[in-house]
Amino acid sequence: MTSVNRRAFVTGLGAVLTVPLAAEAQEKVRRIGHLGGASPSAIAPWLNALRHAMAELGWREPEAFTIEQRSAEGHFERLPVLAAELVRLPVDVIIAGTTPAAQAARGATSSIPIVTTVVADPVSSGLVANLARPGGNVTGLTLFAGPEIVGKYVELLKAVVPTLSRLAVLWNSTLRSHPPLVKQAEIAARTVGCELRLAAARTSNEIDSAFETMAREQADGLIVLADPMFFLERARLARLALKHRLAAMYGLREHVDSGGLMSYAANIHDLYRRAATYVDRIFRGTRPADLPVEQPTTFDFVINLKTAKALGLTIPPSLLLRADQVIE
Repeated sequence: MTSVNRRAFVTGLGAVLTVPLAAEAQEKVRRIGHLGGASPSAIAPWLNALRHAMAELGWREPEAFTIEQRSAEGHFERLPVLAAELVRLPVDVIIAGTTPAAQAARGATSSIPIVTTVVADPVSSGLVANLARPGGNVTGLTLFAGPEIVGKYVELLKAVVPTLSRLAVLWNSTLRSHPPLVKQAEIAARTVGCELRLAAARTSNEIDSAFETMAREQADGLIVLADPMFFLERARLARLALKHRLAAMYGLREHVDSGGLMSYAANIHDLYRRAATYVDRIFRGTRPADLPVEQPTTFDFVINLKTAKALGLTIPPSLLLRADQVIE
């Protein structure tokens, strides 16, 4: 065999050996870990949105990826243990459904990529250095575009209750994202001539006393800030708002599905669909540090007319026309 033929033989052999290796790399089944605080049944529609978006990007389950789900089911203190379980598997990426979940995941690993979805403020929460350049293993999406969204809550409430004079805000003082929202609520309330009343609930056990505080303060309107614990208690919050005759605006549309009056918020299904684009780019080799955090640009305004009727409220026709969805 001549040297030329020998080189051709070796080159050809290398190509033969490379093909199955490349095919094996492409056929690797990736593991997506999902860490959340709600029950699997509550999270299921959002994960289905993720699955559909992944399929559109060429990743089909179970041939290309599987989802390992860990849910704290309301026991947020379990999140660090559940995050550690996902790291030990290991998974190739972790999708964190809430701020506490993202913080638990970040505490469990500095190497596995983490994609956030329903996170209020990843900067103030210490998850990323800044939105444009996350700088670590965390990136993804935020729920808010900024605290100014609270001004919209106040505007819409005032349109429904023109006589609004004492506005209550239900907030969680343990969340770093809430103080800037409360501050903005103070500014917005002054703008429309309202007095602000704050009612804090750090745990579900404090919710009833928070509503008693609102009653003593004679609040006639309520803003419920987005919070994982409030989400779990959304049906209870709707019942308490109705009991105390409070027109309420919520930071998540799921509250309105559970009987709340109105919400103005980013669509969580859309956030999970967008999360698929982050997972896709990470699977194809992009570092989380090089993927800017994305803020929502559209928000859904949802009104529950059944609740409005129970409260004795008439929703102005102009507001109904602005609504993205009206629940009859």
